Amino acid sequence: YELAPTRPAGGARSAALVGVVASGNLEVLLERCEAPDQCVIDVATPAHGFAELWAAVASDFAARSPAGGLRITINDGGARPDTVALRLAQGVRLMERPE
Repeated sequence: YELAPTRPAGGARSAALVGVVASGNLEVLLERCEAPDQCVIDVATPAHGFAELWAAVASDFAARSPAGGLRITINDGGARPDTVALRLAQGVRLMERPE
């Protein structure tokens, strides 16, 4: 998903990792490597048929969070949308902390 977030990501951390791939959870890797007005989210999931749901979660995240400049890789283990949103928010907050 290529998104146009409302704000650039804060902080100076180059990367952050949150979550653990396990039953019902996911791992989210955030890297600061995109243009400040762009956010790219790549999703690897064994669950098929949920593209519209992933698009909605990604769009909501980009609209609410300072995510500009981030490339986000999600390794999904069957997480619910609320868990995805939580991990994305945790990742953005971690990017804002000093290394």
